[in-house]
Amino acid sequence: MIMENSVVTGRISSIQSLGTVDGPGVRFVVFMQGCPLRCGCCHNPETQGMEGGTEYTPKEIAERAEKYKEYFGSKGGITVSGGEPLLQAEFVAELFKECRKKGINTCLDTSGCILNDSVKELLKYTDLVLLDIKYTEQEQYRNFVGCEMSAPLRFLEYLNGIEKATVIRQVVIPTLNDNSENILRLAEIVKKYPCIEKTELLPFKKLCEEKYSGLKRDFPFAHLPEPTEQKMADLWERFNLEIK
Repeated sequence: MIMENSVVTGRISSIQSLGTVDGPGVRFVVFMQGCPLRCGCCHNPETQGMEGGTEYTPKEIAERAEKYKEYFGSKGGITVSGGEPLLQAEFVAELFKECRKKGINTCLDTSGCILNDSVKELLKYTDLVLLDIKYTEQEQYRNFVGCEMSAPLRFLEYLNGIEKATVIRQVVIPTLNDNSENILRLAEIVKKYPCIEKTELLPFKKLCEEKYSGLKRDFPFAHLPEPTEQKMADLWERFNLEIK
């Protein structure tokens, strides 16, 4: 986040005008630049460093999003993803304020790794949170994410306290969390928090390998297979049984 003449600006990696997988309905998706984590399954390695991206003001992005408002319908809106949008919480808060003035639904896609006063202010203007619970074991968070598992759980606790609508997401990664024990622990977490409206299990994909190649970097999880449709169906069945 940069301040110029009292106007907050943010660094943005890219924009997707009509996204359909980053929240409900059709979304104007903003991918923020910069992330403190180094997830092994990261699909946007180009967003990790703070030095990249293009600088915008909140009004510039809100005005661009407004041009697509007719496509949003009753469920769509703007989603801010990353990278990690919480690194530029002041900018995203101002962006969401501008979007709300225009009647645009606001959605935050986050790892929940940061919780401070700026983030709490941002959440006041957030309609929906997509929160990653990447694993359900501390050791895996340390080894494959780069933070403590307590960080997203603390964030979830706060979301529940302010009754913020939340969707939990977990990428299913073979050999790491594609097992019944993980699903049981995830279900136990979900059952504790009434703010959670939905849970999504997403199959691990390796479409990002070209990005890593372009950056002359190794994709950490290149050696892992993608889960089969049957494995995903089995895990969904187990989760639904546990959540009842």
